[in-house]
Amino acid sequence: MDASDAKVHLVLLGRVPDGAGGFERARVRIAGDRVAEIVPEAEFDPENGDGAPETEARVIDVGSSYILPGAVDAHVHSYSHGGEGLRASTSAAAAGGVTTIVEMPFDGAGPVNDLERLAAKQERLAGEAVVDVALLGTLEPGGGWRRAEELVNAGVVGFKVSLFDTDPFRFPRIGDAELLDVTRAVGEAGSTLCAHAENNEIIKALLAENRDSTDPLTHGRTRPPVSETLGVLTAMEIAAQEQGRLHLCHLSLGRSAELVDWYRGQGVDISFETCPHYLLFTEQDMKTQGGRLKINPPLRDAGNREAMWDAVASGLAGVISSDHAPWPAELKDHERILDNHSGTPGTETLVATTLGGCLRRYGEGPEFANAVAALTANPADRYGIGHRKGRLTPGHDADILVLRPEEDWQVDESALHSNAGWSPYHGFSPGARVTLTVSRGQVVWNVDGGLTGAPGRGEQVYRR
Repeated sequence: MDASDAKVHLVLLGRVPDGAGGFERARVRIAGDRVAEIVPEAEFDPENGDGAPETEARVIDVGSSYILPGAVDAHVHSYSHGGEGLRASTSAAAAGGVTTIVEMPFDGAGPVNDLERLAAKQERLAGEAVVDVALLGTLEPGGGWRRAEELVNAGVVGFKVSLFDTDPFRFPRIGDAELLDVTRAVGEAGSTLCAHAENNEIIKALLAENRDSTDPLTHGRTRPPVSETLGVLTAMEIAAQEQGRLHLCHLSLGRSAELVDWYRGQGVDISFETCPHYLLFTEQDMKTQGGRLKINPPLRDAGNREAMWDAVASGLAGVISSDHAPWPAELKDHERILDNHSGTPGTETLVATTLGGCLRRYGEGPEFANAVAALTANPADRYGIGHRKGRLTPGHDADILVLRPEEDWQVDESALHSNAGWSPYHGFSPGARVTLTVSRGQVVWNVDGGLTGAPGRGEQVYRR
């Protein structure tokens, strides 16, 4: 429903971005599924009719908490195994202030690389999703690039490929020669190509040499920094030649960020994401959490953690995603470190850990604004859905999160909504907490009432 055809039914009062890098208390008026108006409290004048739409509206005063655009989690794996699904992942998203997820295509039942598999996933989305979902497709080795245009026309917002052979069926490698064709085809289809950028040859050799190790730090040694930077360079060189739109997933190294910056200076259309685990943990944390923190690329040293924060603060790291991979604990607790699946659950903790950490480091200055953009407008724009998502602006979808600075609150894995049943952030105090989530004008999460959004209310989001 267009906001112009609907009455204001919900009003949020709190601190909103003022457009100049600060915050001001204002009233956010929601009509139907859209933001209708944002009125600074200093300008509020009931005698001039400002109060009229609120006579029948629900009014929620969140005090000094931040009212922000709902987050767009640019990297979620809901179907890598059968235990999660969109019902669980989007419930977790709603409880964490994420109002749109970008769903990865590497499903346990088979990668989303043709129209039949895409249609099956769209059907599941319609019945399971609590918040909105944008779908990625993939292009299988051996000529799958020829399907790029038809998959775009059927609704995918981008494509994900891997330069590393994670799984020959579910998550196969695209070789360098075929990556040329893939990059060209995705560009001609007007879409975005996302790459898992790690060098296959180096990692495979090191994995074979260390297969029986029980030392958690072995994981990082099998994926040394050069394995990431060579993958990043390969993807960027091909994007430069083919003039493609490239998005590099889950970068962990300051050097990778510097390389991206250099290529962007040459006019290449490249963005990259980092993740909360690269901002909050180091490889040394694997000594206590073991396989629970086995992630690809691996956690790095404290210097690279600081470099990633610098990239977020400056805006160079334009996207922060969760890389939500909700493996059950039995797949993460093997004694031999390389026997464990890679990845952690994270969409529910994405906003609190990232923005809480940013507030602790920088306060609510420009660095905080860049972090907010990396969770909202930037990923929405990169996938062509920024006309609806990622902004607290009249006419946009009323996707909103409320964030309350709260130093004492701790993450409790037993209260989270992913079916993984655990979190690497269990017992951690992020410094902020999501207390309210609104998805297209409907409250779907409230810290006092829990999850109120129903499966099936979420919709697929399409590129403009």
